[in-house]
Amino acid sequence: MVAERYTIELEGLDFQAFHGCYELEQQTGSHFEVSLRITTELGTVAEDDDVTKAVNYLTVYEVVREQMQRTQCTIERVAKNIIDALHLRFPQICETECRVTKIAPPLGGKVARVSVILRGQN
Repeated sequence: MVAERYTIELEGLDFQAFHGCYELEQQTGSHFEVSLRITTELGTVAEDDDVTKAVNYLTVYEVVREQMQRTQCTIERVAKNIIDALHLRFPQICETECRVTKIAPPLGGKVARVSVILRGQN
């Protein structure tokens, strides 16, 4: 029997962080947005109505916040760090899709945003 699963989405988590491959980006920082789509086993969360058995989205936010504070050169690395940290904290997660967006990146012209989407499985 296949375990029942559900999906949690967190959208538009907003951060000021210092990711980038240029020294100026790591000194002045940039505006970032993170969105997550987490597929996890339901287990007895709904049956027991017990948040301690769930992938608690407050804790998810805190994990993302911690990872956003770790300066990295690429947003690909940032997304991987977030996925790895979430899977470590919540072993019941089956799959995570993480979108990290840098708002108004310094590319020499007008660019609204650049995003990386990474998927990780447990």
